[in-house]
Amino acid sequence: MSLFLTLFQDTPVTEVSKAVEQINGDMGMLWMLIAGILVFLMQAGFTLVESGMTRSKNAVNIAMKNLLDICVGSLTFWLVGYSLMYGDTTNGWFFWSGLFQGEGADLFFQTMFAATTATIVSGAIAGRTKYSTYIIFSIVMTAVIYPISGGWQWQGSGWLTEMGFIDFAGSSIVHSVGGWAALVAAFMVGPRIGKYVDGKVLPIPGHNQILATLGVFILWFGWFGFNGGSQLAWGGADSITASNVVLITNLSAAAGGLGALITTWIWYGKPNLSQTLNGVLAGLVSITAGCGNMTAGGAVLAGLIGGILVVFAIEFIEKKLKIDDAIGAASVHGVAGAWGTLVIGLWGVDGDTAIGLFNGGGAAQLGVQATGVLAYAAWAIGLSFIVLGILKATMGLRVSKEVEIEGLDVHEHGSIAYPGVRQRDFDDK
Repeated sequence: MSLFLTLFQDTPVTEVSKAVEQINGDMGMLWMLIAGILVFLMQAGFTLVESGMTRSKNAVNIAMKNLLDICVGSLTFWLVGYSLMYGDTTNGWFFWSGLFQGEGADLFFQTMFAATTATIVSGAIAGRTKYSTYIIFSIVMTAVIYPISGGWQWQGSGWLTEMGFIDFAGSSIVHSVGGWAALVAAFMVGPRIGKYVDGKVLPIPGHNQILATLGVFILWFGWFGFNGGSQLAWGGADSITASNVVLITNLSAAAGGLGALITTWIWYGKPNLSQTLNGVLAGLVSITAGCGNMTAGGAVLAGLIGGILVVFAIEFIEKKLKIDDAIGAASVHGVAGAWGTLVIGLWGVDGDTAIGLFNGGGAAQLGVQATGVLAYAAWAIGLSFIVLGILKATMGLRVSKEVEIEGLDVHEHGSIAYPGVRQRDFDDK
């Protein structure tokens, strides 16, 4: 030890500073890689949630869509998406620096976000959508819709950045864009057979709630990388901030789960598992924008309200709007994403400074946040209507009645998820 101290004391201050800077840089890169790997794992979580909450005859189709999203997203975001999001700009709306931009940990981490945005759409339209059509939409989502709007804030010179808009890890940029696109897709493809009969809304329960629960646990785990990694650095003050982001994220998720659990216990008479799972996810989405601008108490309240809000949103979309969102994706990601963005303007903080309406910070930040929420909603809804409208007119969105009744696994993929009695039916074809 004495030898080390002697060597350290003999080293010029400038060299020590360079060494510390190098170590911090290496640690930051390592943190982004680990965080990106955690976000990659979220694809497994989405697969389990979506398949568990829908019918077993479409489980292979769900798995194939999630596999497609990570494959397509990885290539398209590298090809054009990164450039459209982080390229040069002269107007703050559109960005471009050429093909194949980005490198290393940064490109890898950002690619995982693009794939997540596309995956959100998958569950909403489960059980009746053509796989070929979904492929096209997934490409457009990861290559165009998500990256262009993401640049408005995360490129650093976008028009929302200049306004002071805050979306730390993507409540609006990732989740509400995916959620609103999911709502449009569910509306345009139409409800599953048997969902609405003689004016009544009939439940179509998922085939395995334990799979769905495991999927939510995986998503919850991966979200620590999703939000914590968005600090984009590690070392010194960045370590403290990233650690606090992970803590805040966990608190909000827990509060969201309890919010939905208590709400359904009061409303339905019993605590409902599927809604509680959606409550956890809503709590995570609700804190994704503000995880760097929220106190611990503020995060708990944001998640709690998000968990309550998602229960009513699912009921409203299903029973009032008559849109069959098979797993509640629009409510979890769209509605909770908008809420998570707005709440920064209600009781958010910037360090020790209040920036929210209810904690003495005034209404200015709330106005900026509302502008961003509306912009991302308009962009996602408008582009989704255009793209899906073209696909509907050319390729068609929906499988035939016979295919839907027998299941997409057999007709779209030639296999089934659970061999057994249905295997004999399949072999007889």
